[in-house]
Amino acid sequence: MAIAQIIIFISAVIIATFFVLDRITTITYNIKLGKDETIHSDLSFRLKSMLLIAFGQKKMFKRPIAALLHLAVYGAFLITQIELIEIFIDGFIGKHRSIWALLHGWQPTRWLYTITINMIELASIGALFATFAFLWRRNALKLPRFHKPEMKGWPSLDANLILLFEIALVTFIMMMNGGDQALQRMGAHHYHQTDMFVVSYPISMFLEQFSMNTVLFVERVGWWGHILLVLFFLVYVTYSKHLHIALAFPNTFFTRPEPKGQLANMPAVQKEVASMFDESMAEEPVDMNEELPSFGAKDVTELSWKSLLEAYTCTECGRCTSSCPANITGKKLSPRKIMMDTRDRMEELGKYKRMNGADEHDGKSLISDEYVSKEELRACTTCNACVEECPININPLKIIVELRRSMIMEEADSPQEWNTMFTNLENNQAPWQFAQSERLKWTEELNN
Repeated sequence: MAIAQIIIFISAVIIATFFVLDRITTITYNIKLGKDETIHSDLSFRLKSMLLIAFGQKKMFKRPIAALLHLAVYGAFLITQIELIEIFIDGFIGKHRSIWALLHGWQPTRWLYTITINMIELASIGALFATFAFLWRRNALKLPRFHKPEMKGWPSLDANLILLFEIALVTFIMMMNGGDQALQRMGAHHYHQTDMFVVSYPISMFLEQFSMNTVLFVERVGWWGHILLVLFFLVYVTYSKHLHIALAFPNTFFTRPEPKGQLANMPAVQKEVASMFDESMAEEPVDMNEELPSFGAKDVTELSWKSLLEAYTCTECGRCTSSCPANITGKKLSPRKIMMDTRDRMEELGKYKRMNGADEHDGKSLISDEYVSKEELRACTTCNACVEECPININPLKIIVELRRSMIMEEADSPQEWNTMFTNLENNQAPWQFAQSERLKWTEELNN
């Protein structure tokens, strides 16, 4: 039995590892489709951002109820990894509760083990209640931000599947621990006599009324169910919005230090504007062989790697969309959809390039009716609400601005009202159609 356990366990780990590494390679390739971007921040700023935002979940607590529920799940996720380590060790060596066997001989470590398992069980029950609350909020209460158009189909199913996985994981843990304790008292071979685990103890008392073979079956289903679901989850999460569990840390580590909403200058435009104030710059000779500059981004390859990382990191929580004034007033723009579209387009183009060559392009664009429409881009007020609300420092505004720059400056595609403003800015250095010499004329009336 031990040999069979080792063979099956190692085979499952190898298969899961293969799929996870393959997916990591794909995601890394896709992110590298983006342009270079240098993040000008020191190590202390990066570590502080990562610890406060990703690990400490500081921005989550702008919405306390959701934050407390998420904290219950997040805390359980962290602490259950301790018991998972023991399960992995048991799987590799074909033993049972190998860490307990190592530590129980010395009273302090015995107490430490028992306290840890009890904390894991209590945290798991807390996570179970939080999971049911999340299911209720999404499917019964129907919070509006979970039922926007972009959430139809797979995104909604993905969110519910993850919650069901969490319920199954807790169920398997209780089956494993409850069956384990029942088998200890029934004198089953290889089941070490541990101290009492407060949550699973009542389960073990219930199981004792059945035969040893039945209890052993329950315990083994719990053990195998838990470890196989964990391995499946490791693969599944790389295709899911829950990839943020891992990517939130690098994304917050590379948080841009600039003030929220600060737009990066385009060198060619900056030079043109500077020449308006310095005539000597306008007289500089033009290199006719110089490649014409491009403006903004039409596809994911013209966005920065950081923006593409953010697209993969998006949790699809919808806080950005629920606070977007354009979306609130019924316009088509949804910052969450912008991130989801960027990720989907990146997946599509990355797959095409891997099959046809890195220099090939499928002729499609991120700015399209299939992905981000021009109507959405025009609706953005650049108010920065989406950036402020994101719990893991994602910046949808940067992508919107880059796409809109391409639409306007590369395709000259903008409403007439905007064109009038652009002309005034170019000729008068202001949005108004008045010469600079006449701007202060209105003050003359104040002196009369």
